[in-house]
Amino acid sequence: MLTLDRLIVEFDKGLRTLLAPAHTIRPYPDEQIDEAPLTEEEKKHAAALMRINHVGEICAQALYQGQALTARDPATREALEHAAWEETEHLAWTERRIAELGGRKSLLNPVWYTGSLTIGVVAGLIGDKWNLGFLAETERQVCRHLDSHLSKLPEADTKSRAILVQMRDDEAQHAETAIAHGAAKLPLPVRGLMKLSSKVMTGTAYWV
Repeated sequence: MLTLDRLIVEFDKGLRTLLAPAHTIRPYPDEQIDEAPLTEEEKKHAAALMRINHVGEICAQALYQGQALTARDPATREALEHAAWEETEHLAWTERRIAELGGRKSLLNPVWYTGSLTIGVVAGLIGDKWNLGFLAETERQVCRHLDSHLSKLPEADTKSRAILVQMRDDEAQHAETAIAHGAAKLPLPVRGLMKLSSKVMTGTAYWV
């Protein structure tokens, strides 16, 4: 049941996601890896890829917060909130790496967050099995997206690579958790629309 207190808490989470530095409990995946020499062009390209991944985590954070807000089953809500927390850690990892590469975060982060929060709320209202199905399909697509970025990173950029590998492992676990909690398989048109939306987001975030 939605209450004013819950809405205030979620509003505070949104402000923190967009305006405050993210934090991580686990060590940074690249903590023990030395910075390799990269050309300015390689740094620019790697920073743009990490900006896309940071936007992805902004979207995931908002999506799971919205889904948890309207989820009916406590176990479903707990699974979504745990996934949201790990996405916060991913935010911290990608945020620091962008800064190290001399890049910047997306100027459209408030837009990405608001849109994803709305989608999450709607997914939660439809029902928990579809809510979890949306989570599972999102994570599958994110894993494929991360695999693509791993192949596009400059070969010498082992620090960014270590971050993306750990993120991919976490996202795969989120998908498995959703399936274990009873996720329904989404219809093909919905999965296709999700892919199209992701393509628009990634293409825009590379530059803006």
